[in-house]
Amino acid sequence: MKFVDEVHIKVKAGDGGNGAVAFRREKYVDKGGPSGGDGGNGGSVIFKATEQLTTLLDFRYHSLYRARNGYHGMGSDMNGAGSDDLILETPVGTLVRDQHTGEELVDLSVAGQTFVIAKGGRGGLGNINFATSTRQTPRFAQDGTPGQERDLTLELKLIADVGIVGFPNAGKSTLISRVSRARPKVADYPFTTLVPNLGVVPYKDKKSFVMADIPGLIEGASEGAGLGHQFLRHVERCRVLVHLVDLSAVIEGRDPVADFDTINTELKKYSGLLAQKPMVVVANKLDLPDARAALPKFLAAMQKRRIRVLELSGATGEGLQQLMDACAQQLFSQASLKTRIKQQDALRDVVTAETAFRAPRAEKPAAVKKKAKPAKKPAAAKQKTAPKKPAPKQARAKPGAAQQPQKKAKARARA
Repeated sequence: MKFVDEVHIKVKAGDGGNGAVAFRREKYVDKGGPSGGDGGNGGSVIFKATEQLTTLLDFRYHSLYRARNGYHGMGSDMNGAGSDDLILETPVGTLVRDQHTGEELVDLSVAGQTFVIAKGGRGGLGNINFATSTRQTPRFAQDGTPGQERDLTLELKLIADVGIVGFPNAGKSTLISRVSRARPKVADYPFTTLVPNLGVVPYKDKKSFVMADIPGLIEGASEGAGLGHQFLRHVERCRVLVHLVDLSAVIEGRDPVADFDTINTELKKYSGLLAQKPMVVVANKLDLPDARAALPKFLAAMQKRRIRVLELSGATGEGLQQLMDACAQQLFSQASLKTRIKQQDALRDVVTAETAFRAPRAEKPAAVKKKAKPAKKPAAAKQKTAPKKPAPKQARAKPGAAQQPQKKAKARARA
């Protein structure tokens, strides 16, 4: 079946029925009065997410969807019937946008989720509703309102727990075929995978997770180069990324470390969200002698960045269980991503496309011992100098006070 993950459609909700203008004309009924019924409501267009679909193929060949109009009102107080809603089923993970403004209207990411994308028109009132004591024969009715009409873009983002990324022919399809029942095309040439493939991976204790094989990325994929740029949107919903590095690329003259940095650069350019996804780094195709010979150099380069590398051979199955354990640990671990990335041990089990470029932090030099300060003298040995007290102020002598004793002495001598 052809995989389609982006379509443009037009939806039109049903118009409301018009109210009727009618009067009673029955035998033996005197002065029947107005009897026009109301119009029925038009049907709405509703999206519903379902797990039974995996592609938007049905919308590719049918681009216009119209709900039925409401029926008009009739005489004898008969209201028009309302029309049923038009329900359009979409795969889980469908993103609905306005085609003209690009506004995101709804993200159908849960099975059974519904959303009214175009509301049906309301039915008009018949003339029976406008009769009053002063206007007993209204000869008019209300028209129904038109239903909403929209041009939409449907964009499918597959929901998977683990996404496999890497260069073309890195062994992504072989890996998913070994751990799940998915059977993608496997060949020894690039761009074998043209569409994403999903597979359910069984794990221990009745646990399982969904793995997605994303078509190979190349340099410039975020700007439209190659095939992978069409499917990078599917990686945004993955919780963990498995970055496969093809060590056999040395045969073609490529550097595995440069390939590793190229893929991380494209993920960062495409979306800041992808740059924050936890990533497990895997060295693949170790069953080949050239790849095995290139392993020490790649491990040394990753060790400088404090990145732990898992060794894998998708062809022989070597290292598959360790990879599944690493994915399960990231999916089912209770520790936060920030805690897992900032490990203090020698190597990090998980990195992101943003932190994979960072070199390890330089160790701080040993603290220089400060010069010992001279010991403080004991309190008894200290010479405490008492603060000088200010000299008491001498009272100013009153004028003539010094001459009074002399006068008294002279007076005594005379006596």
